[in-house]
Amino acid sequence: MQSWNSPAEDRLLSPYTGWTRAHWERLADRMLDAVARHATPRQALIHLPGPVSGNGRHSDGLEGYARTFLLAAFRIAGARGADGTGALAERYAEGLAAGTDPASPERWPRLAACNQAKVEAASIALGLHETRPWIWDRLDPGVRARVVDWLAEMLGGWVPDNNWVWFRAVVEAFLRSVGGPWRQRDLAHAIERTEDWYAGGGWYADGADGPAPFRNFDHYSGWAMQLYPLWYCRISGEQAEEGLADRYRARLADYLTDLQYLVGADGAPLHQGRSLTYRYAAAAPFWAGQVFGAPALSPGLARRIGSGMVRHFTERGGPDDDGLLSLGWYRPHPPIRQNYSGPASPYWASKGFAGLLLPADHPAWTAVEEQLPVERGDFVRTLHAPGWIASGTRADGIVRIANHGADHADQGEVSRHAYDPFYSRWAYSTATGPELGGPGPVPDAEGAVHPSAPDLALPGGGPLDSHVALLDDRGRPSHRRPLTRLAVNGATAASRFRAHWPQHDGAEGPWLTTASALHGPWEVRVVRVDGDPGGARLRIGGWAVSGAVPPEQRTAADRAEARAADGLVGAVVALHGPESGPLRPGVRASTGRSSFGAHAAVPYLEAAARPGVLYVAAVALGRSLDAAPSVTVDGPSVLIDWSDGSSDRLVLSSGEGAAT
Repeated sequence: MQSWNSPAEDRLLSPYTGWTRAHWERLADRMLDAVARHATPRQALIHLPGPVSGNGRHSDGLEGYARTFLLAAFRIAGARGADGTGALAERYAEGLAAGTDPASPERWPRLAACNQAKVEAASIALGLHETRPWIWDRLDPGVRARVVDWLAEMLGGWVPDNNWVWFRAVVEAFLRSVGGPWRQRDLAHAIERTEDWYAGGGWYADGADGPAPFRNFDHYSGWAMQLYPLWYCRISGEQAEEGLADRYRARLADYLTDLQYLVGADGAPLHQGRSLTYRYAAAAPFWAGQVFGAPALSPGLARRIGSGMVRHFTERGGPDDDGLLSLGWYRPHPPIRQNYSGPASPYWASKGFAGLLLPADHPAWTAVEEQLPVERGDFVRTLHAPGWIASGTRADGIVRIANHGADHADQGEVSRHAYDPFYSRWAYSTATGPELGGPGPVPDAEGAVHPSAPDLALPGGGPLDSHVALLDDRGRPSHRRPLTRLAVNGATAASRFRAHWPQHDGAEGPWLTTASALHGPWEVRVVRVDGDPGGARLRIGGWAVSGAVPPEQRTAADRAEARAADGLVGAVVALHGPESGPLRPGVRASTGRSSFGAHAAVPYLEAAARPGVLYVAAVALGRSLDAAPSVTVDGPSVLIDWSDGSSDRLVLSSGEGAAT
């Protein structure tokens, strides 16, 4: 049941979500009205309740203005100036006047002094472009001059070598469009670096310090790397580089062809990558396909995905009863915070409302909703660029991936890379999230969190769920990053990494080669220790199943399960290991560590590590599990027989390892 005054559902137009454009407009109005209650008198800063980010309260106030202005801009432009509240344009125009006035107590931090302001400047520039007839063209000339002056500090300014290059390019494209200053080399740099990061199949890495295969993949590929290049072309108009919009449009179409497979039937996006508290932003690339004319998905399918995602979060606590988005996935969850996360950070969710730019008679709003891939039937799909194998099951609507390509690590020294729960797990899904370390590190005097070793709050000092590790003599699990991709073929993938313990003493152990084959709710995971493990033990972790009450735990001789109250089951089954050290099952419970519920439980298998031996486990997540697969191991070859009579084969060769 929705806790807000939502319009009536239309199950003829929207048979899967019931949502229409009116739902989107009502929700946007509710969110904008809620944040207005926290604005400074002249609307330039919006100080929302919650912990201060590492950038400080002043920056957070600008963030509150800029990110909600993006939502307001979509609402204003989509209604051709006749927005539901009747005063959005005036409110945000007043904020522009005060924020850019050096003498105002509400003045914004300067871009040259506050790097985070550069991020927010891009949202302001984008919003000003979309609302030009209703805001920019009506501003006093003096205010326009001050806005140009504030934005102009972006020229030649430092930005990280990742999606931030487009913040600078979008700002300068807007400046160019209004007769302000701009630098061709800044624009060229964004275009050139984007080509360097293109991984094929429509996917971009979000920055990279070496050649392909890249390892920086998450939702940023859709809500930043796909979005801003096309918006740069939209703002630039005829001044955009020849053929650039067509190039970016074609890549977005290819990307969406893959991305549609990473959405659960309940509307949930894949829970992987940083900044997950942006929530609705995951819908942005699907709307972008309609806004920019990338014809990969039909209008009815694009709206079904967008409405499904936003309804998914809206019905689970975001916005809250006060109409505000909290720092969390559904409801507040402190461990999901990152150093740059402030109380207004979640409002990049505004990107997910880009569909409001489309007129009410656009096919994206008038076409009948269509089924998601996971609603049409079971699938296994290879996503080559990020090194993922995706499996979706129609019976429960869950999508899972096996991750053998993404860890967001650079090419530096192995021993200094701690694991990152949002990137370096072996598996992610639309129904579960990783354990994040209890209540989180203690904030500093400014309220900011600086987790130098986010795993230390976990039992044993490290990760368990969806993880493979060697346990040292103190029971501490090794870390995976950086991984090396070996193969991604059909339903199978493989990678290797050197076991190390960076959060303690930087010690390094042997290499581990792992491979996965996916089928329905099951993953067969094969592990080999390449080198002397000493006295270490090997541990293979299953899914973190969560709920409002502690999940039920079950163990047998070769199997462990965790079952949530809603019927979601995580299971691990030992399929093969040495007789001298068989895989033994167990379950670990935790509280306050999952974004999906107060209580979680993780089934796992553990054994004495032996060099050169294949350890084979079946790992499952679902609400209706069929029989576990069986395997036949012959040297480096593992023949997998699935319960439906089909089969797959994994081969781990000697040396560095491979899989076929």
